[in-house]
Amino acid sequence: MAHEHYKAIARNSLLIRSLPEQHIETLLSHANFRHYERGENVFLQDEEATAIHVVIDGWVKLFRVAPNGAEAVVSVFTRGGSFGEAVALRGTNYPVSAEAVTAAEVMHIPSSLLISLMKEDPQIGLSILASTFMHLHSLVEQLEQLKAQTGAQRVAEFLLTLCQCDCGPSEVILPYDKVLIAGRLGMKPESLSRAFARLKTAGVKIKKNHAAIEDVRRLREYTEDDPADAWSKA
Repeated sequence: MAHEHYKAIARNSLLIRSLPEQHIETLLSHANFRHYERGENVFLQDEEATAIHVVIDGWVKLFRVAPNGAEAVVSVFTRGGSFGEAVALRGTNYPVSAEAVTAAEVMHIPSSLLISLMKEDPQIGLSILASTFMHLHSLVEQLEQLKAQTGAQRVAEFLLTLCQCDCGPSEVILPYDKVLIAGRLGMKPESLSRAFARLKTAGVKIKKNHAAIEDVRRLREYTEDDPADAWSKA
């Protein structure tokens, strides 16, 4: 029964819902579902890519480790997010590692099955391209934020992605530890603490892993300010 519940969640992921309907059940019936504890590796950098992965529940980070041991967070995925499409279809090795940053449920689709279906129906290839494009678009947005926004504005953008409303007050739970949030936003942990402090002027109060936002619309306006103006408000 648990797998049926997971399949229902998987159907709402961008990757699966963009596939031709006649192939979805075939893919889901051959998928593997696995539970990961916090800190457990989904795969390691340079391992052979043999599957495409969809997060069913929890959070998973993709990261690279530099020769000096420093970790660079590439992306963080939660429910419905997929990763590994391009590299799995090429049959090469993973350029990053994946690790569960909370307890997580992940669905693994064998790339050999997807390739076989693509040969039967080229429409599947277009669906994979759409998913890959979304990953590229997300990376471009991250780059734009790094170049065009202050640290506090990037943190504000992150908090807005967690909000369930477009205006008025909101309280959100930080989904994973602050060190990872800092890495995800291209910041050092101490810079993240300073950014949280600056956001008090934008109506944000941080207490442990909770963020109380006085007005979501006001916070969004803060992210759209000219960086020089945002600094002057700190």
